[in-house]
Amino acid sequence: MSSPYQREDRREPETVDDLMLRGDQPHGDSEEARTASSVRDIASRIPESLSAIGRDISRTIERAIAAKDDYVVAVKISPEAQDKLEQLVQAGVFRNRAEAAGFLIDQGIRTQAALFGRVEQKLAEIERLRAELRGMINEKPA
Repeated sequence: MSSPYQREDRREPETVDDLMLRGDQPHGDSEEARTASSVRDIASRIPESLSAIGRDISRTIERAIAAKDDYVVAVKISPEAQDKLEQLVQAGVFRNRAEAAGFLIDQGIRTQAALFGRVEQKLAEIERLRAELRGMINEKPA
């Protein structure tokens, strides 16, 4: 019997982290052995996984730097256009909606080449008129 003055020596069971493996763990075909083996396998793959993540980040940064000639433009599009872009992505034609939108914009510009030719002519005419006006302002009265 224990008295209120005697302290019982109760030990708390040692908590073991899932990734912490002790040398005295069971070996063989038991459930504990399989779990320990699985944990070891997972732990052994961590350095490889971290290395792969590092390579992926490096590739992403390299692509971002290489894409310095690309421009990002935020545009509002209709729900129908959004659906069409999403269809192209889901079909695997493009990796993302931005690529699909870029492709469609480029195709639209090519299709409307005559319009852009007229716009360029008008812009050249506007610039000529602006230069003429600047010349008039900069002329000294005689």
